[in-house]
Amino acid sequence: MSFKILVLAKQVPDTRNVGKDAMKADGTVNRAALAAIFNPEDLNALEFALRVKDQKPGAEITIVTMGPPRAAEIIREGLYRGADHGVLITDRKFAGSDTLATSYALSLAVKKLAPFNLVVAGRQAIDGDTAQVGPQVAEKVNIPQITYAEEFVGFNGDKLQIKRRLERGVEVLESPCPVLVTVHSSAAACRVRNAKLLMKYKHAKTDIELQELSEDYWQIFENRPYLKLIQWSVEDLQADEELLGLNGSPTKVKTIENVVFTQKDSLKMGASDGEINKLMKSLISSHVLG
Repeated sequence: MSFKILVLAKQVPDTRNVGKDAMKADGTVNRAALAAIFNPEDLNALEFALRVKDQKPGAEITIVTMGPPRAAEIIREGLYRGADHGVLITDRKFAGSDTLATSYALSLAVKKLAPFNLVVAGRQAIDGDTAQVGPQVAEKVNIPQITYAEEFVGFNGDKLQIKRRLERGVEVLESPCPVLVTVHSSAAACRVRNAKLLMKYKHAKTDIELQELSEDYWQIFENRPYLKLIQWSVEDLQADEELLGLNGSPTKVKTIENVVFTQKDSLKMGASDGEINKLMKSLISSHVLG
């Protein structure tokens, strides 16, 4: 069996530009009002997986994402950069899922894709910043986990060696497979698109996307079956609907807002004790400190 890597990725709204219409009345994100992007740390995770693949001849990478039909775009982005396969989990019944419901659905997909050797995910998504989904998937699948990974060091026999980012330093851990790894933003940035892969996979589509295309495209998929992306629904995963969507999500968001920090004043100072004391007194008197 080849070395099988699963990358959990997410298409997220660009929360760097949050406006008044960014949230719906039910407390969920209004994704239609925000541009959709590949979650930044999931790109770090993809690069981590690609570096494992570089050291493991014959390894295969499958990108798994959950979201609306348009989320297939990040699967294609992954294929352009070196991934081999893609799975889109999409169904209206997934709408409104928090981390608990999301990890439940993803864990079912991971189990369905077994056997596998490695699951990789970004540390957290910018639309939630919880860092919960990866660890929750590991718990539900019952495999060990390494969080805050910064670098794939290499193989020691059948075990993976991984450098992990800590608050005050780093450590190198070793783990047997299968294992789930969440990747920190300090890890290597993802490589750019490969021109040959872009030409190979630019027509890769899910079933939903295929339904909107002409018969000419269907002929393409008959001749090149690797262009058809896997698409799974709630029924395909045999999921308990009570554990999905808003029903299965105990977390409720009340409001979100865009906070912009502005610089009003600047101060140039040297390294003398007198200037530092003066700065401290100024910060205390203005109640920034104390």
